[in-house]
Amino acid sequence: MPKLIVTTREGETRTVDALVGLSTMEVIREAGVDELLALCGGCCSCATCHVYVDPEFADRLPAMSEDENDLLDSSEHRRPTSRLSCQLPFDDSLDGLPVTIAPED
Repeated sequence: MPKLIVTTREGETRTVDALVGLSTMEVIREAGVDELLALCGGCCSCATCHVYVDPEFADRLPAMSEDENDLLDSSEHRRPTSRLSCQLPFDDSLDGLPVTIAPED
């Protein structure tokens, strides 16, 4: 089973099993990481699932949509590696993906 490496806002790092077919946001929530709010449930309308992804995985991620880009622009914590985890479908190519949960806006 592929793995996702999640670093919380407090700096705790956990490696979790990732079910292929779920979004990265769903994998994080299924693992019991409660600080990822994901208030819209994955509809790309709130940016509360903001994460920083490892740049080495950038070429494996789907292109960012205009909606995702606009939502990330509203965050004071946006970085070049920012993504909304609800927009990242997890598959075998992402095995070992490290993400860090962004600070809450």
